Amino acid sequence: MHMRGINFVLGLGVALGLLAGCQAASPATKQASSQSSKTSAKSVHSSAKHQAQARPYQHWHTVKDVHLPILMYHSISSGNQLRVPAKEFQTEMTYLKAHGYRTLTANEAVYALKHRRIPQKKIVWITLDDSYKDNMTAAWPILKQTHQHATINFITGFTHKKNHLTLADAKRMQASGNIDFQSHTVRHLDLNNLTYQVQLTELSSSKKWLDHNLQQNTQVICYPAGRANQQTIKADKQAGYQYALSTAPGIATSTQNPYNLTRQRVVPGMSLTAFQTLLTSNNYIGPLLVTRSQNPFL
Repeated sequence: MHMRGINFVLGLGVALGLLAGCQAASPATKQASSQSSKTSAKSVHSSAKHQAQARPYQHWHTVKDVHLPILMYHSISSGNQLRVPAKEFQTEMTYLKAHGYRTLTANEAVYALKHRRIPQKKIVWITLDDSYKDNMTAAWPILKQTHQHATINFITGFTHKKNHLTLADAKRMQASGNIDFQSHTVRHLDLNNLTYQVQLTELSSSKKWLDHNLQQNTQVICYPAGRANQQTIKADKQAGYQYALSTAPGIATSTQNPYNLTRQRVVPGMSLTAFQTLLTSNNYIGPLLVTRSQNPFL
């Protein structure tokens, strides 16, 4: 009887020990399970994000013809018809946000026009010519505040000029995601007045500079003075550009000559009604616009 009692006590102790161990391990098991679920959720989210980055246009839809208003700005300051004051620029960017416009990147604009696919009905491409310093000090804060995107047409040979953006400025702005950069040649010369070889050098050198320094494939050339001739277009293609911007007025479409896209000039003192017209029709004709006789490709 004595040995049976001892065995009973030992057995009871082992059972109680096992039960205590199970109870102690339970929170740890739950925590491990929770961590596993969180890790799995993060993995799914990361995978979805990667797929979205790998296929950025998967949710865009095909249309018969793309109509893309390309807004043309220069300096965001005051003084003449090429300068739009920061307060007006703020009002116009706020208007785009309030009315549901999506501001495209240069790559998105090229894709839309080339493939006739768009992310939504209301789209616009904001461009700023000449890479002025105030594009960073005045325009960029407004673009960040209103969550809009713009393309700066960069003069690569002007990086050491006082009132123009430096390479360091461009890299900083590019990293924000609100700005991208396309070519405005090396020296901002009227291409119509240059030989084919000089045109090609201006076009190819600026593209190579941007491609190398900003780690990108520059697809768009913006013509200085907004003009080009048949030799220019030949040089565009040889240099590796896909599209070119003029200063001829009108809403760009996917049926236009890709090397002579029209743009809508934004001028100082515009009413919001006039600004809205730039987005929806070709009826507004502002000052300083290139005429048909100046641009034979219209």
